Amino acid sequence: MAIKKLKPVTPGSRHGKIMRFDEITAKKPEKSLTKALRKTGGRNNYGRKTVSSKGGGHRRRYRIIDFRYAHKNQEGVIQSIEYDPNRSANIALVLYDNGQKAYMISPVGLKVGEKCQSGEKAKIKIGNSMPLKNIPTGSMVYCVELELGRGAKVARSAGNGAIIDAKDGNNIHLRLPSGEVRLVNGNCYASIGQVGNVEHENISLGKAGRSRYLGRRPKSRAVAKNPVDHPMGGGEGKSSGGRHPTTPWGKITKGLKTRKKKKASNKKIIKRRK
Repeated sequence: MAIKKLKPVTPGSRHGKIMRFDEITAKKPEKSLTKALRKTGGRNNYGRKTVSSKGGGHRRRYRIIDFRYAHKNQEGVIQSIEYDPNRSANIALVLYDNGQKAYMISPVGLKVGEKCQSGEKAKIKIGNSMPLKNIPTGSMVYCVELELGRGAKVARSAGNGAIIDAKDGNNIHLRLPSGEVRLVNGNCYASIGQVGNVEHENISLGKAGRSRYLGRRPKSRAVAKNPVDHPMGGGEGKSSGGRHPTTPWGKITKGLKTRKKKKASNKKIIKRRK
């Protein structure tokens, strides 16, 4: 999809860049594949704010996407390419042979009317999904399972894709979008191709109002607050900081390692992203 630069008719539109939505073929989602999405406003079940600068935003329904590859060994036809307000990627509506419908993440180059397949015997074709061990080395894949049957976890956002670097028995060397190389079981499923809507990173909101549509509220800098509200607040004049950057509760925010020592997960990393 191409990017459209808005004319500077108003101060808000002067720096705005939006999607053209050329690929989108349906205006409304399949109602049976959506459910209500309730807003939390950054509050937990006690009503206490745990995430700041969250709230408001346009009303939206959640699109139920088949990340678990539930329609194995069936052939489907792409019915439409749709916009999804809950993610950066576009989604595709698939009608399968048994009459069931499902949503999948739409890759680059997928068009309405094309056939797609999921299963061990699926062809090597963009949009088809199969176990990693059946996909040729050097191929780009998206919506990759890290554990068999747990559903797609990796390379799901716009423009993303992981590359199969090598095969070592039933272990696949997978290069993730971050640059990390990780071992993945060869029986885990993935889809061939790159996630569509690649131009998404070039969008410029142009005005604060468009952030509010997305449910993003204004965020105050820590050094602009009072000492009662933040450890970095207060001070005479324009003094700022005075200590290492922290959260409102005093935990270091830049450089503190918070990753848990998951032995099963850590030992599968061949090359770290840093």
